Amino acid sequence: MKHNVILIVLDGLNYAVARHAMGHLQAYSNAGRAALYKLECELPALSRPLYECILTGVAPIDSGIVHNQVSRLSNQRSVFHYATAAGLTTAAAAYHWVSELYNRTPFDAARDRHTDDLELPIQHGHFYYADHYPDSHLFADAESLRVRHRPNFLLIHPMNIDDAGHKHGLDSAQYRNSARSADIVLADYLQRWLDAGYQVLVTADHGMNNDRSHNGLLPEEREVPLFVLGDAFSFNANAAPKQTDLCGIVCELLGVAHDKPVCREIFN
Repeated sequence: MKHNVILIVLDGLNYAVARHAMGHLQAYSNAGRAALYKLECELPALSRPLYECILTGVAPIDSGIVHNQVSRLSNQRSVFHYATAAGLTTAAAAYHWVSELYNRTPFDAARDRHTDDLELPIQHGHFYYADHYPDSHLFADAESLRVRHRPNFLLIHPMNIDDAGHKHGLDSAQYRNSARSADIVLADYLQRWLDAGYQVLVTADHGMNNDRSHNGLLPEEREVPLFVLGDAFSFNANAAPKQTDLCGIVCELLGVAHDKPVCREIFN
């Protein structure tokens, strides 16, 4: 396969809330133009360890990124590394921890917030460092990168759902409405990305609990969505992708060599 790919990680989005609150994404699924899968996130159910897991296919216990305060460059091969090694273009609009994992650490806002460097794994980036940075701005940042640089792989990682969960908890209007708001913002971009030939994956790192946190084994903390959209996908209801498969799935879509696990049933 040789496709361009957009991977969207909606930070902190619980599966059940994604299933009932993301009306635009569900419209694609109801029309047979998308599929929704339930993933169980790896442990611990924390952000930085699971960014690493999603982007490298390596569980936290093996990557060594075992909590949010482990601030160092990844020692694993990520989607960004495989893509740039194959001569593809990479970009990310994401939280600054992603920059710290794959580009440079510690994050220096003046140097790293806006990145254009073909020698780095993430060649083009807009990185933010406030959890309340508006999702609407983040998606606009991402679209700017897409239009300007035509990346083969683009990561989009907004934080407002997770921020609302930490402030108000899982069973709150604020958390649910933050998910609805992200879905509405997505509606401005999704069809134009598909029309441009991108394969799109929408997932989350972890969920949220009523204690306004996440780190344990509760289903609401571990169950996260995976929506897939694009003509490369089978929409096979019997496919059972894992969070550790996401790196390999993206690499397969990009058509780049890799050594990561993959759920083959997810493809046409």
